[in-house]
Amino acid sequence: MAVQQKFTPETWPSHPERFTEEGKHKFLGFWLFIAAETVLFASLFATYLALKDSVPANKDLPLAADIFGLPLAFLATMLLLTSSLTSVYAMYHMKNFDFKQMQFWLLITVVLGLAFLILEIYEFNHYVHEYHFTFTGSAFGSAFYTLVGFHGAHVTFGLLWITTLMLRNSKRGLTLTNAPKFYIASLYWHFIDVVWVFIFTVVYLMGIVG
Repeated sequence: MAVQQKFTPETWPSHPERFTEEGKHKFLGFWLFIAAETVLFASLFATYLALKDSVPANKDLPLAADIFGLPLAFLATMLLLTSSLTSVYAMYHMKNFDFKQMQFWLLITVVLGLAFLILEIYEFNHYVHEYHFTFTGSAFGSAFYTLVGFHGAHVTFGLLWITTLMLRNSKRGLTLTNAPKFYIASLYWHFIDVVWVFIFTVVYLMGIVG
C-alpha cells in the first residue's frame, strides 16, 4: 500500500501509526527517548526527596507543609489528566480517519495544557511573593523548582509539538507519514501526565502530610 495513497475510512489501516517501516522506527526511537527521560526524572525525584525541607537554620524560610496547598495542585492535576483523556479521543478519531475530530480534540488538549501552565506560573509567583520561597533561597527551593519547572518545560515542549503538527498538517489531512507523528506526540503527552501524577504525590501530598 503506497504511503501517499488516497484513503477512505474503509481503506485506512487499523494501526496507521505502525503501518510503515518509518513509523516502526519512530516508535523504537521514542521508547529509547522515554527510557532516558525516566532516568532523568528519577534522579530529580531522588534529589528532591534528599533535599526536602533543607533550609538554612539561621533563616526563617518555609517548609513544604507551610506552603503547599492541595486545592491548586489538585486543580492542576485534573486539568492535566483531562488533557490526557482528550488526547486519547484525538487518537481514537485518527484511527477512524476523522481528521477534523482529531484536530478538535487535540485543540482541547492544548487549551487544557495551557491552563495547566498558567496555574503553574501563578503557583510559582505566589510562592515567591507570599513566602519568599525562591530558587536560590535554599537547597529545598532549588530542588523543588528544578523538578517542577523541568516538568513544566516538558509540558511547554509538548504543547509546541502538538500545535506545530496541527498547523503543518491542517491542509494535508491524515497520511501514513504524519499519523505516527501525531500518535507519538500523544504518547509523549501521556508520559508528561504520568510524571505529574508522581509529582503531585511525592511533592504535594507528601509535603502536606510532612
